[in-house]
Amino acid sequence: MIEIDGSFGEGGGQVLRTAVALSALVGKAVHIKNIRGKRPSPGLRAQHTTAIKAIAALSDAETSGLEIGSTDLYFTPRKKMSGSFKFDVGTAGSISLVLQALMPTAAFSSSKTEFEITGGTDVRWSPTIDYVRFVVLPNLSKLGYLADLRLIHRGHYPKGGGRVSMLVHPCKGLTPLQLTEQSEIKAVRGISHCVRLPVHVAQRQAAAAQEVLKKIDQLDVSVELETYPPETDPHIAPGSGIVLYTANGPGRVLGADSVGERGKPAEEVGRQAATYLAEEIESNAPVDRHMSDILIPYLAVAKGNSEFRTSQITMHTITNARVAELVSAARITVDGELGNMGTVRVEGISLRP
Repeated sequence: MIEIDGSFGEGGGQVLRTAVALSALVGKAVHIKNIRGKRPSPGLRAQHTTAIKAIAALSDAETSGLEIGSTDLYFTPRKKMSGSFKFDVGTAGSISLVLQALMPTAAFSSSKTEFEITGGTDVRWSPTIDYVRFVVLPNLSKLGYLADLRLIHRGHYPKGGGRVSMLVHPCKGLTPLQLTEQSEIKAVRGISHCVRLPVHVAQRQAAAAQEVLKKIDQLDVSVELETYPPETDPHIAPGSGIVLYTANGPGRVLGADSVGERGKPAEEVGRQAATYLAEEIESNAPVDRHMSDILIPYLAVAKGNSEFRTSQITMHTITNARVAELVSAARITVDGELGNMGTVRVEGISLRP
């Protein structure tokens, strides 16, 4: 059994998600202690228990310590499963973080896997569901990961109520990645949304984002508005957000997002996402700071050696690299200083179904 200290690195839920996802993939039992040891309220929360239950369902796993507040978890996978599943995070716990844990496991299931998840789609401290749809999945598709993600309803803090469905196609193995140069970027696309709020909120977010990005020469920027008439709006709580992503043909996708919150002007939401994306574009790195840590578990099980350059080495990147090494036995090096541009190299273990 592999022993993992959950307070390592960023010391949050990512250690748990990556460890359990790879445990299910490679068929090795893990014991994670000090779960979320660096957080003000350590231990499992609703989104973490939902993610682990989902992976357990896909790997017929035995678990111990799987309850809210637990700081100690044993996870023993037995075999890869497939089928249709429904999971409810409860309140506004992040659906995207549940997906981050569940998606690697689902790719190596015995057949197509479908799941529906209820919770928060656009919440702080996690990728928005649009970042997953328009940045994560297009990037993973280049590795041979194929999935269809459908947004049914949005869910914002504090009530949640968002719902998504996903169909993941089984793969025969993931291809490695060689990406050290950024493709020429000519266009940016985006979605600015608001629910249970006046239409002008989405309009102001979009306008502020476009104002920032138009300063980049010869960049075509188009942001779609997603709004709902009050009488037909199906959402249970007000909220807003914006995602922006590069649209440069066959090249990799860079992205950035931002969510609204009480007291935060719509203009600030739009400017925040646009400023982040502008920094990514101007770095000339082909992988954005958030995508870099998301890629690592997939490359750890890919067929061969991968290398990519990212705009910023984050603590999440360093943490995921170490946890992936421990569980999968892949060899991973991260070259670069924390907070600066760097390169990640991965010797994958060539996992097959």
